[in-house]
Amino acid sequence: MKRIFKLGVMGGTFNPIHLGHLVAAETIRDEFKLDEVLFVPSGKPPHKDNDEIASPEHRWMMTLLATASNEFFSASAIEIERGGESYTRDTLLQLREIYGKDTEMFFITGADAIVEISTWHKTEDLPKLAKFIAASRPGYKLAWEKIDPRFRKSTYLVEVPALAISSTEIRRRVREGKTIKYLVPEAVEKYIYKNHLYQPKT
Repeated sequence: MKRIFKLGVMGGTFNPIHLGHLVAAETIRDEFKLDEVLFVPSGKPPHKDNDEIASPEHRWMMTLLATASNEFFSASAIEIERGGESYTRDTLLQLREIYGKDTEMFFITGADAIVEISTWHKTEDLPKLAKFIAASRPGYKLAWEKIDPRFRKSTYLVEVPALAISSTEIRRRVREGKTIKYLVPEAVEKYIYKNHLYQPKT
């Protein structure tokens, strides 16, 4: 009998990617026995204010740098290359074509995002395409009654202590000239400073 390949898909703005993302992905990979976790930086996130978002190319490079040292991690630019608004449904359909119909997909997202899932594009297709794993920081209480009923059976909640780190806080620290060491991988830290990302607008 052919073994089913288990793929974790970690979507996000990754603005910037940080150690919380990596710890969450590794914790979930281990807990759900995933064969691979694919990080997919969004090209143009439909739910985000795009003013403070670094260019897709910068976010893609930071994702590559951050994931390079883990043999189970990889990164994909499919949302960036596709152009237009980045929709989870389109990404999952595209990945199914790449990885094959027998692949079991787990879409990894934040617990706060899972509550908004009913506002996502063509939601009705999503439960057929993947199971959903909501990563939360400690103490975050996921209100199950707020989750779209169609997703409750296929959604898992995983608590990840390192998710106390946030991209918003990292951007603020860079803006204010404070250290971000040990909040992001060293290669990402160097990339941010070398390319003057998240600096105050002059």
